Amino acid sequence: MTSKTAATLLALGLLQGCVTSTVDEVLYQGPEAEDLVGDASIVIMGRRHASDYETEPDFIQCVGKHIQRRDETITVMSELEFMNQLYPWFEPRTAPLRPADIKRMMDVPPVRDKLAELNTEYMVWIDGETVRTGGAGSMTCGIGPGGAGCFGFGTWGNDSNYEATIWDFTDQEEVGRMSTQASGQSYMPAVVVPIPIIAPVQGTACDGLGDQLLEFFSAEY
Repeated sequence: MTSKTAATLLALGLLQGCVTSTVDEVLYQGPEAEDLVGDASIVIMGRRHASDYETEPDFIQCVGKHIQRRDETITVMSELEFMNQLYPWFEPRTAPLRPADIKRMMDVPPVRDKLAELNTEYMVWIDGETVRTGGAGSMTCGIGPGGAGCFGFGTWGNDSNYEATIWDFTDQEEVGRMSTQASGQSYMPAVVVPIPIIAPVQGTACDGLGDQLLEFFSAEY
């Protein structure tokens, strides 16, 4: 490998995919200091009622872990566990889509009793997805007398758009709404060896939405 090639690889390795993000928040009413989650739990769930996409389960897990990592006093119930405990009321085809549906569900004794048993005070619906927005460039790989290698350059974009809606089971109403958008450009240069430089678009969106939810639920923020 020539010194010029080594320098090129080093420079490319220092690059990072660029990400930009914005967060919007609308709170109708936040929990009062004495009414913060405390011993109760919250559940974070992804919208999957549309046929053409689903909110990624790994993104839902990321937001929940972000909240618990920053404030261990908040109990975030597993989405899958919550769905199993309340089967079939929160399956994609039967899950409530509007706050008014909460009142209807609370009129069903098994649902009301199970929510009381789980001590779940708030539910956060997250709707959205991360999509690839296109790509450019080209890359060729081959095997020659000197060995195998790839040469070229590729780039692609990703956009994350998520909206979180907070429902209060106690008051049976929507109490807040927030959204996050993140976009970034990833690169794949190849000088003998492809070097992926991935923009952490979904992770940035997770952190942004998680921080906003912490401001709503946590006494420490």
